[in-house]
Amino acid sequence: MKRFIIERKLPGAGKMTTEELQAISKTSVAVISILGKPYTWIQSFVTEDKIYCIHEAENENDIREHSKCANFPVNTIEEIKAVIDPTTGDRLQ
Repeated sequence: MKRFIIERKLPGAGKMTTEELQAISKTSVAVISILGKPYTWIQSFVTEDKIYCIHEAENENDIREHSKCANFPVNTIEEIKAVIDPTTGDRLQ
């Protein structure tokens, strides 16, 4: 499966309550369970007015289907081509 980062513009996201974030989480998990496709939600990052989500799916259309069924906004979807971190420069080639 491919890994994607999804940008969701959601004004006030950073002020959402724990209960509101839990509701979003439950909705996402419920939709994944009924998609009937290989699909994994990895993690999401909440900023002031956006939520950035990392999902694994076979293609961008599956991401859009999940978002539509969950009634989540989608502003951009980008396939993640590589992941680097502070240790990347130390790895042997």
